[in-house]
Amino acid sequence: MADFIIEYWYIFIAVLAVGVCLGVAAYRFLKLPNSEQVKKIKEWLLLAVTDAEKELGGGTGQLKLRKVYDLFIQRFPWLVRVVSFEWFSELVDEALVEMREMLQNNNAVKSLVEGTEDKEG
Repeated sequence: MADFIIEYWYIFIAVLAVGVCLGVAAYRFLKLPNSEQVKKIKEWLLLAVTDAEKELGGGTGQLKLRKVYDLFIQRFPWLVRVVSFEWFSELVDEALVEMREMLQNNNAVKSLVEGTEDKEG
């Protein structure tokens, strides 16, 4: 067993470092006031919904919801037990409304989502 640890010490250090980083991130997030936590989640959801819209396009509501929920589970695994799917779905609906407003009011976002952004540079 000691030889195994000596031979693969760098893997143990890497796993420990990742664990510490995740722990610190979770601690910092949980220290935020509840309104700040919800604000951060909503900001992230807007990004996730916009990416899903870009990738899957219109008319794929359930697929987009599933994709965003899967990303949410990966990003915030400790919140899965706290946030019901119904509440999550409502948050996604709010993010979709905000995204649609952005698409109407911001040509740069619209071209990014539609894939017509300028390819130069």
